[in-house]
Amino acid sequence: MIKVAVCGALGKMGKEVCSTVELNSDMELVAKIDIAGDDTYKSIEEASKDKDIDVLVDFTQPKSIFENAKFCLNSGIKIVIGTTGLKDEEIEYLKNLSKEKNTGCLIAPNFSTGAVLMMMFARQAAKYFDNAEIIELHHNQKKDAPSGTAIKTALMMSEGGESFTRGNCPETETIKGARGGISYNDIHIHSVRMPGYMASQEVLFGSNGQVLKIRHDSTDRKCYMDGVMLGVRHVFKNNNFVYGLENIM
Repeated sequence: MIKVAVCGALGKMGKEVCSTVELNSDMELVAKIDIAGDDTYKSIEEASKDKDIDVLVDFTQPKSIFENAKFCLNSGIKIVIGTTGLKDEEIEYLKNLSKEKNTGCLIAPNFSTGAVLMMMFARQAAKYFDNAEIIELHHNQKKDAPSGTAIKTALMMSEGGESFTRGNCPETETIKGARGGISYNDIHIHSVRMPGYMASQEVLFGSNGQVLKIRHDSTDRKCYMDGVMLGVRHVFKNNNFVYGLENIM
């Protein structure tokens, strides 16, 4: 039996994770952690003193995830991270800490299997195009921009080491930011925040005479749950560090 704690348990994703864990016969929900609510632990430290936790699933806030992850790894608690907003240097630190403590850690910018396939298809397509940009669209309560999925997609696309603005003319932005943020290998990322969206991403590739679009849309948070459960089971059985669900699918 995998003893699971959920941090951010009263958020939309946290509630879905709690419900899903309770439906799985090989898991037990031992702790709900959230600063709000009367029936939740207020911190991971408080919960870990009272409960034996095998795996903690974190869907909290960008400002707290790094400290949460450090506490878990230093305490021998395996962690599955769905919160986005970690910096590259923070991810590298957690990778080294996971190895040092021999404690499993999975960071997944997106747990939707369809979104992960979209990212994998984009990586494959990137080998054949000179130009590419990413548009990501989320609800207007998402605090970080660009999304972790967009950043991870750009990183995967950049593996070939070439710029994705080849052949572009010199540009001048008459409105600052009009061309989006510039990420790995000059891939421009455009972030949209608007009511009505949940999570969508479109990767655009272009070359002479053709345009390829790869798009994924999430319309219900249930689409993430298979990936979350896959992550929980992986870190329970393994002590390695994993960045990206595609590495265990």
